[in-house]
Amino acid sequence: MPIIKSAKKAARQAEKRTEHNEQIKKDIKAALKAFKKNPSAKTLSKAQSEYDKAVKKDLLKKNTAARRKAKLHEIAKAAGVKLEKSAKKPAAKKPAAKKATAKKPAAKKPQSTAKASKK
Repeated sequence: MPIIKSAKKAARQAEKRTEHNEQIKKDIKAALKAFKKNPSAKTLSKAQSEYDKAVKKDLLKKNTAARRKAKLHEIAKAAGVKLEKSAKKPAAKKPAAKKATAKKPAAKKPQSTAKASKK
């Protein structure tokens, strides 16, 4: 058991984080179970969302989540689920900015004659 005040606080924080992380893992498992039971675009989206949340919270590595999401897509495709394409709007084109006129390079200063005469 920690004795120092900061160690006690760290122990409390670790306990809270553990509970929070376990809840996220439970949500992933529930979403995955719901998707496998009833593969649909909605349940697929929910499961993918849960994986993305876990990555955002550093609970899963990015590639692990990507691999698992790809597996979900394979299951959905085998079940004949119509996959919805993401509704991302194309970025609006910004008007072309005017090109800045090129500045002339600064003229080199001639070497002072005092240094040249010393040599």
